[in-house]
Amino acid sequence: MAKFTKLQVLSVIAETGMVPVFYNKDLEIAKNVVKACYEGGVRAFEFTNRGDFAHEVFSELVKYINKECPEMIMGAGSIVDAGTASLYIQLGANFIVGPLFNPDVAKVCNRRVIPYTPGCGSVSEIGFAQEAGCDLCKVFPAGNVGGPSFVKNIKAPMPWSQLMVTGAVEPTEENLTAWFKAGVTCVGMGSKLFPADVIAAKNWGEITLMSQKALDIIKNTKK
Repeated sequence: MAKFTKLQVLSVIAETGMVPVFYNKDLEIAKNVVKACYEGGVRAFEFTNRGDFAHEVFSELVKYINKECPEMIMGAGSIVDAGTASLYIQLGANFIVGPLFNPDVAKVCNRRVIPYTPGCGSVSEIGFAQEAGCDLCKVFPAGNVGGPSFVKNIKAPMPWSQLMVTGAVEPTEENLTAWFKAGVTCVGMGSKLFPADVIAAKNWGEITLMSQKALDIIKNTKK
């Protein structure tokens, strides 16, 4: 079950401004990646439901994180249905993220009082998700639906919107500054934060440095 309250989760995500997004079927690799991010200052992490037995990897990962990274808030991503959301919540997910908006998932998360961040590609989808109690909505795929200008144009008539963007996010000053100046609450970052060659070389220190750099850029941009 969830270790952190809904308010704690949303507060930490908004404060740090970045949620790494990662999946690997190898538990040891997953452990090292999360630990590296934690040492770099990350405090909210999304493990995606992208492969067979992913929930088993997540279950063991949560047990490890509770001991080694006690302040890390673990969430589950790529969740598209209520049954899968319930499974991950039972295994310790503190928040649920999806590529699409499913009202049934919102009901499950509301019942357990944890954040549900659905993927939305239009103003109407964001509005429907907010009606269903989704405090933080994911703009996805962010680079394809309009980039920073899309976020800026949503915030104008709907300034209460809290948005996380995933897709076309890079750990560079130019990229992150553009997103946060447009008005995002946070960014979700996957492959750009975890280059395949770095993972293959098991260069965990590089991931820590990249996490630190990205968080520093975000912190300075938000001042």
